[in-house]
Amino acid sequence: MRRSLTCSCALIVALAGAVAVTRPSLSAQSRATATNVPVIPHEAVPNFFRNPPGIYTGENMGIATNSKGTIYIYHRANETRLFEYGPQGNFIREVGRNNYGFAFAHSVRVDAQDNIWAVDEGTDMLVKFSPEGRVLMVIGRREDPVGMLALMPGQGIFHGRNEKYRFGRQTDVAFDQQGNIFVSDGYFDARVVKYDKTGKFVKAVGKRGNGNLEFNTPHSIATDFQGNVYVGDRGNARVQVLGNDLNWKANYTNVGNPWGVCVSGGPGPKNPGKQYLYSTNSWPDSAPAAAAEFTGEIYKIELDGTIVGKFGRSGKAPGEFSTVHQMDCRDPNVIYTAEINNWRAQKIVLKPQAASRTSGN
Repeated sequence: MRRSLTCSCALIVALAGAVAVTRPSLSAQSRATATNVPVIPHEAVPNFFRNPPGIYTGENMGIATNSKGTIYIYHRANETRLFEYGPQGNFIREVGRNNYGFAFAHSVRVDAQDNIWAVDEGTDMLVKFSPEGRVLMVIGRREDPVGMLALMPGQGIFHGRNEKYRFGRQTDVAFDQQGNIFVSDGYFDARVVKYDKTGKFVKAVGKRGNGNLEFNTPHSIATDFQGNVYVGDRGNARVQVLGNDLNWKANYTNVGNPWGVCVSGGPGPKNPGKQYLYSTNSWPDSAPAAAAEFTGEIYKIELDGTIVGKFGRSGKAPGEFSTVHQMDCRDPNVIYTAEINNWRAQKIVLKPQAASRTSGN
């Protein structure tokens, strides 16, 4: 028995050592290179989200709305939890507590049928819930218990495994008008994966690097009405634009490190009209605090890369931002933010601005 215990401890030490050796250094947050960007006036709705006594959110990782204005916040507290709020910010219920796919929240999205998709990097799983909260689909699988010893939260090992139905700390999910599913994957992989609406693998592209169709922490993903895919390639400080078949189309390189991207209009069968891309150059708060001087803003961008304007700055007051991890922009003039270091979500209302623009390239 003693020999077995000794071997187990040695295995744990070896795995921990492997983590320390193979974990890549994270890129520092960058100053955006776009200049003369118009400022969009904005205000935060005060005390918008209201929880009942004894209910709290921790690190707000994901936020999304459905077609009826319902809001979902996916967060890390004592445990990973998914909360639902009404259009006026009142707490309604919790979705999916204690299910096997929840361990370390990363993002949440809502598809055209108002199904709720939780993206959990701790379990390497996507969990699709019906609007009523029933599990409808799972893509991915948890690591085996022994394998998970080396996968403690925050250990961003790159392995490039690139399996069809397995992820490596995937980060986000998006949908096109046909219901195809696009996944940014992620920390352990460096790719974008496409599935059809039934969850059948279609295609994957990407490897670790800084060339076209190469990624360094693809951290967020969104689609437009035409089926184009926008990837927040955070470690490379750019948004990569892909076609629906995942061919490379363009890079937008002047808005800092995109922690979160979203495209206005939301998924659905109706043409949403003019759409905008939003990208957040997040302030990573105390890691390091000095980045507050040149980060924290959110950019509003036309789909061709032309910057319309920016709003916000680093800080902890209403209307300021501390590590915006995900945004919802179904309404292009109402932006919901999920913030890690402020332990909060905000409803931001954009005000009219002068019609001036800055080139996106």
